[in-house]
Amino acid sequence: MELNETDKKILKNLLEDARFSSRQIAKNVGVSVGTVLSRIKKMEDVGLIKGYSVILNHEKLGYELTVVTEITVSKGRLVEMEKEIAKLPGVCGVYDVTGLTDAIIIGKFKSREDLGKFTKQLLALPYIERTNTHVVLATVKENFRLL
Repeated sequence: MELNETDKKILKNLLEDARFSSRQIAKNVGVSVGTVLSRIKKMEDVGLIKGYSVILNHEKLGYELTVVTEITVSKGRLVEMEKEIAKLPGVCGVYDVTGLTDAIIIGKFKSREDLGKFTKQLLALPYIERTNTHVVLATVKENFRLL
């Protein structure tokens, strides 16, 4: 779907605060409420808007540790392993990557003990050959709202 300027402005408003009413978005963008409703519906229908959510402060919930874990998987089992890893507690993202490793996992944990359990669960999976975990010392930016 090709986005025009009105679509982009509507999305920027939703990314700023998904609780904005259609009336508020229309006022902010300078279009009618009907235009906002129809554009949002179209973006939902084509799968551009997948859902609506809140942005949490994970540290205030007790998730003090963020990790980036590289994994190497036996040939032919990557997709199978990624699906299993995605189900593990604390996993926020699983990415196929190029380079020396096969996948990257982003995880958040409340304690070193939780991180240790996660690492042991990863290594216990049948086709995981190797992991390399990086503990994040400071989060400079963590924001997937790209518009």
